[in-house]
Amino acid sequence: MKRSILLLSAALLLASSSMSYGQGKEPYTGLAATPPMGWNSWNCFAGDINETKVKEIVDLIVSNGMKDAGYEYLNIDDCWQVSRDENGKIVVDEKKFPSGIKALADYVHSKGLKFGIYTCAGKKTCAGWPGSRGHEYQDAITYAQWGVDFLKEDWCSSEGQDALYSYSLMRDALQATGRPILLSICEWGSNEPWKWGNGVGHMWRTTGDIMPFFVGTVYWGGQGIAEIIEKNADLYPYAGPGHWNDPDMLQVGNGNLTYDENKTHFSMWCMMAAPLLAGNDLRKVSKENLEILLNKEAIAIDQDPLGFQGRRYYDYGDREIWVKRLTDGVAVCFYNRGESSWKVTHNFKGESFGPAAINPGNTYTVRDVWAHKDLGLNDRSYTFDVPSHGVVMLRLTKK
Repeated sequence: MKRSILLLSAALLLASSSMSYGQGKEPYTGLAATPPMGWNSWNCFAGDINETKVKEIVDLIVSNGMKDAGYEYLNIDDCWQVSRDENGKIVVDEKKFPSGIKALADYVHSKGLKFGIYTCAGKKTCAGWPGSRGHEYQDAITYAQWGVDFLKEDWCSSEGQDALYSYSLMRDALQATGRPILLSICEWGSNEPWKWGNGVGHMWRTTGDIMPFFVGTVYWGGQGIAEIIEKNADLYPYAGPGHWNDPDMLQVGNGNLTYDENKTHFSMWCMMAAPLLAGNDLRKVSKENLEILLNKEAIAIDQDPLGFQGRRYYDYGDREIWVKRLTDGVAVCFYNRGESSWKVTHNFKGESFGPAAINPGNTYTVRDVWAHKDLGLNDRSYTFDVPSHGVVMLRLTKK
């Protein structure tokens, strides 16, 4: 009987969908008006996740200031599931989550946060557990019943699948449940999702993972922070309210990144209007790394309601100047990915910052976002020392 009811529900939902993927449907509107913010379990815990750890992180997000700073989604990643039952319903790992996922979601909601979960578009997840292929509508019903607010859908075991079709199918399944669930497309940029993701999901990964992702390793070089920034530099036309380029979750506080590298990582994600999903162990976070995550001035640049993704304004090889248009001015970031420090002088007088298009005839206050200090007005030159792998981040606000 249970199997019949489940199959009938899925069939009715399927019948309600146009199945015209990539068109005629939209993901839930009103979600992700600014880049989503929150915390995800993978970068610090990987598969070693459980109910107790999640609740500890939830409590810390509330108590350490992150909730007040705008972090709202608590997302568990891969390895929460173990199998499917005789009716095809996804089965939770009872050893890790003895109270069940719905109880955990209820706990997250009771703290004023939103709850996210993970699946895969293929038959199996990246860790080898059951994916959603062939169970999209059934899983969507389950997630909605549990109170899920955010779904990250990965791309492992997807051989032979069409990305646009697969993600449109999950979009339709989520839409049919009647519960607003943010869809995070995580197919690593393999099929250029920035060209079709708007109208399918609310955010899409533009690259592979920041590698290597395990704690204790280096993230700057290789498929690391600098390379991912480079790959995202020209994708600004595709981002905006409700649809964001996602250069992967934050590594601030993980591995052996230096203070300047952590600050640069966070600054450039804010300049790129990227989702800010922390991924460090908040039970052990240092004071300086927590201060980075809590920099409300940098966060305000990321969360500016205009939704403009920053872009490279000047390119001097390993030294770049990025600009991001804001509702009341512009953010400017001097970014040094090189191995030596950079002493730069920039004349702000008469500067419109090209794509940012501010009126150079107006008066703007120049503020250092990390020093939390007003430097003066845009009527003269300023000189900055930008450290190796570091930034100087400014906000010019119209007086």
